[in-house]
Amino acid sequence: MSIHKSLKRGNALSRPRNVLKRHERIQALTKIGRITEDASVFNLPKTKGEFKMKKIKVKKKGPEGEEAAAAGAAAPAAK
Repeated sequence: MSIHKSLKRGNALSRPRNVLKRHERIQALTKIGRITEDASVFNLPKTKGEFKMKKIKVKKKGPEGEEAAAAGAAAPAAK
């Protein structure tokens, strides 16, 4: 049974935010050295957010996997 939408918390985000708040922008800019501590908080340069990329799963063949694949391919050819 699911929870009714009126009972859900309204402040819970289902996805990451793509816009940073002012204090987050200031922290990011000071971290990379684009502004100093005594700079104005107005007219800040734009910053790029951190994006989470999907991890691509790569199938790795070990030494056993390559030998088994070669043996499997050679067996039908022998017939």
